[in-house]
Amino acid sequence: MAFGATLLAGCFGKKNVAPVAGTSAEPDKVLYEKATNDMKHGRYSIGRLALQTLINTYPDSEFLAKAKLEIARSYYKEGGTAGLKQSIVECKDFITFFPFLDEAADCQLQIAMAHYRQMEKPDRDHAEAVQAEAEFQTFLEKYPNSPLRPQAEQYLRDVQEILAEGNFRVASFYYVRAAYRAAGARLIELTNRYPLYSEADQANWMLGQIYEKGEHNEIAARYYSRIVKDYPLSHLAGDAKAKLVKFGVPVPPPDPTALARMQREQSISRPGMVKRTMSVLKTSPDVSTAARNGAPTMTPASESGDETIGFSLQPNVGAAPSSSIGNTAAVETITPGSPDALPPPAAATPAADAAPATTDSTQPAASSTPADSSTTQPASTTPPAAPADKSQESTSKKKSGLRKMIPF
Repeated sequence: MAFGATLLAGCFGKKNVAPVAGTSAEPDKVLYEKATNDMKHGRYSIGRLALQTLINTYPDSEFLAKAKLEIARSYYKEGGTAGLKQSIVECKDFITFFPFLDEAADCQLQIAMAHYRQMEKPDRDHAEAVQAEAEFQTFLEKYPNSPLRPQAEQYLRDVQEILAEGNFRVASFYYVRAAYRAAGARLIELTNRYPLYSEADQANWMLGQIYEKGEHNEIAARYYSRIVKDYPLSHLAGDAKAKLVKFGVPVPPPDPTALARMQREQSISRPGMVKRTMSVLKTSPDVSTAARNGAPTMTPASESGDETIGFSLQPNVGAAPSSSIGNTAAVETITPGSPDALPPPAAATPAADAAPATTDSTQPAASSTPADSSTTQPASTTPPAAPADKSQESTSKKKSGLRKMIPF
């Protein structure tokens, strides 16, 4: 009798025992723990399969957000172009479904870093760098109090150094060939948008030279003044002061904030010439010259633009023969002088532009056709007139071939 009572009490007591963690009573947690263990050991595909099973089977699980976050992180850790692109997709989904969780900031930074890891060198495609810039700016705007903010700011400075370097190389290409209109357009965007660029003082100097050659000294003085004020420790600051004195323009004092920033930059140890030369062998861009201080530009590229100075990029159709390189500048309401004020172009005008002038308009289009012929030759079949100078024809062909090789 006593044995039966004890057995009966034991049976009823088992119903009050709480389920043990890790048993079949919590299958979603079992799946999550198994998946995270696979992730730690590099079995990303197996781990993602378990996490996806958890998401599809238990849509109300407390591990749902963690599962989606681990999937996004696994693609990022796996790397490669496909992995990084998929991690961007997964992170954007996480931010869409869980925008108020603290992990949303981590996901936004991971999106930016995925683009950052796919950046090309300055002389190659800038698509990933532009995307990385936009995503880092989004992170800094949406999560200003994040502990990861200093890290994101430095990555943004690195990205903007690469973008500015790409524009500077193209501008230098045009500048040394006296194509000042094309060079000036890129230099203006560069100096206004990326003041922390390591060669920003050189870019301002080139702009001053362009306007000085065009006899617009009042505009050139603005760029020389910017060098003296914003880049007081530059090796060009002395020459810029001399230019201002020559123009009779007051020399501005150095900006204290800019001076302190440049002093901090000069105290930072950077890789030597040998290490920088060896970086050419790497596929990733070299960001060793990027600024380590100062606030990066937060204006999106689509909204940026120079409202003060702009170069006309359209060719001067029907310009007078005395016009130079077709450099038309507009400064607020100030209109620079005539095109004659700019230096002459380096290359001669191709003869193809003057070829129609050699055609005799008084002759009929098909003068060799008999009058009683039943078929009339159209005017378009008349062969074009030969260039007056064979050397100009050769020059035109060479320039055409150069444009095919260099697509800008």
